[in-house]
Amino acid sequence: MIHTGRHFLQIPGPTNVPDRILRAMDSPVIDHRSAEFASLGKEVLEGMKGIFQTSGHVIMYPASGTGAWEAALVNTLSPGDRVLLFETGHFSFLWRGVAEKFGIQVDYVPGNWRRGASAAELESWLAADKGHAIKAVLVVHNETSTGVTSRIPELRRALDSARHPALLLVDTISSLASIDYRHDEWGVDVTIAGSQKGLMLPPGMSFNALSEKALRASENAKLPRSYWDWQEMLKPNRSGFFPYTPPTNLLYGLREALIMMREEGLANIFRRHDRYAEATRAAVRAWGLEIVCEEPREYSSSLTAVFMPEGHDADKLRAVILEHFDMSLGAGLSKFAGKVFRIGHLGSFNDLMLAGTLCGVEMGLRLAGVPHKEGGVMAALNSLATPQKKSEPAAMAR
Repeated sequence: MIHTGRHFLQIPGPTNVPDRILRAMDSPVIDHRSAEFASLGKEVLEGMKGIFQTSGHVIMYPASGTGAWEAALVNTLSPGDRVLLFETGHFSFLWRGVAEKFGIQVDYVPGNWRRGASAAELESWLAADKGHAIKAVLVVHNETSTGVTSRIPELRRALDSARHPALLLVDTISSLASIDYRHDEWGVDVTIAGSQKGLMLPPGMSFNALSEKALRASENAKLPRSYWDWQEMLKPNRSGFFPYTPPTNLLYGLREALIMMREEGLANIFRRHDRYAEATRAAVRAWGLEIVCEEPREYSSSLTAVFMPEGHDADKLRAVILEHFDMSLGAGLSKFAGKVFRIGHLGSFNDLMLAGTLCGVEMGLRLAGVPHKEGGVMAALNSLATPQKKSEPAAMAR
């Protein structure tokens, strides 16, 4: 089938890259040891502090989010260390695999993939850990496979209430710059992120935001590291440089993305994502389908994961939608394979893009013969038509 117009990329990342960012990246490569590059390096390193809402160090790697997972682990832990990791979905399971390959003992707190990490369960684990054997608590903030957002401040309060010294490591790969997240205020020690979702960039960069406590832990951590070594990054970063060849053109794109986010303001960005998520959920309910997340306080504003009716295959629905409407939706992963489809509504996104996305889903449901009710798109449009309060773009935290 011949398609005209733009492809609708509505997976939960990589997301659509705005034309402004594409144009910024379409520039000649410069000498990465030059004063011109140092200026670029300093600008983006400082700018990313505002996105994480931290005054501490932010480290960038040419890597996917998996690289940032590894960096967080090897800089803070030693072989045989014990960590607590909450099972919230496919990506928490993958993070567990990375940790175990380094000889880290992972206490994997079971979950049903429909709820976030539980502060009550964390309190119970910490109370039992009298000798403080648990060295770190690992949490995926927004589980991309399920559309569930864990409540990080509650987990921090549980750690503080127990007076437990464990580090708090948080994956924000599908939430940073889309869902309100506060590295400093929430007492996070290492925040992990990637370039290809809320930051509106292509894949290829990952990030660690660090607390002073995490930096102190890195001085005694015994896991092997070379490429991922924070100290080796921090030394040249002070002057805007990197210890190896940096992804120059991605940094051009990041600089433009930071400008765009400053223009809109973080509060407005979060509000926009909340609004699109609410409209999407209105559509899903009107279709008579079931949202994967079962706790309204944990609804994701980056994506909505939807169960298929019994006996119907989500991948067949996605194939119909791709063939007829040139739109990509997210697949169900691991134990949700074939049972769930995921609608991404994050990054560079507007009202008409969401309306078109939901039209594609509703038409696809009809063509694929999936039992549903009419009116999902109209329910979403009614939600979007509700006036939105807008605040002035505020300076991002430094």
